[in-house]
Amino acid sequence: MESVVTLARLAEEISREAGEMLTAKRPARPEVLATKSSPTDVVTALDRASERLIRDRIREIRPGDAILGEEGGLTGDGRVRWIVDPIDGTVNFLYGLPEWAVSIAVEVDGEVVAGVVNAVPRGEVFTAARGEGAWLAGERLRCNTGVPLDRALIATGFGYGTGRRKVQAEVLAHVLPRVRDIRRGGSAALDLCSVAAGRVDGFYERGPEYWDYAAGGLIAVEAGARIGGLRGRPYSPELTICAAPGLFAELHELLVPLDPERDA
Repeated sequence: MESVVTLARLAEEISREAGEMLTAKRPARPEVLATKSSPTDVVTALDRASERLIRDRIREIRPGDAILGEEGGLTGDGRVRWIVDPIDGTVNFLYGLPEWAVSIAVEVDGEVVAGVVNAVPRGEVFTAARGEGAWLAGERLRCNTGVPLDRALIATGFGYGTGRRKVQAEVLAHVLPRVRDIRRGGSAALDLCSVAAGRVDGFYERGPEYWDYAAGGLIAVEAGARIGGLRGRPYSPELTICAAPGLFAELHELLVPLDPERDA
């Protein structure tokens, strides 16, 4: 079994190749092929092309590994499993906004041990390997610590269904007066990397899927953040909260009575 650092380096190489392809082939307005959970939840031709490239490269180098991708589902059943979001922030990608990324994580026996988030338009590649820290451009990342809730810059996002958005707006109306401000970038993977890099102090969101947060979650944890769900549960599509441990506790206590896991 290769080391976690070797797996992280391979994930980085593949994410960079996918990013180069997306940059080279992105037209002025990418083609929308389909929608998923709602008419606003889109899939472009380049989402699928990016995932094909990533899957092909993994199979060439590590044919026995399993792959879970946003577009192609699960294939294989090896001890090592790759978690792939070919474009996290597809709506941003569609509109030419810079907040999108290629996200690749690697599990061994069910534990995420490597993660890469390639913020292609920014030219930034966030990386982490379990126990080896989180890194950007050769600099080790550290999340912000000692920030009280009322001075915290908090990132969040919104779902695609109208009922879920209604609840998220209600929750946000209670959170906003209690924090420094809110940021909504449109990519959960990049929001988690922003926690790791100290560009925001915390993050919470209901709805992101495993491929959205697997890599970014490891990067945040390796930068010193805590990540989890409500009442001691693991982070999941039901709710993901991420911040330095002290702020995590404050944000968690603010969210609990708001019942943020519900849908209208």
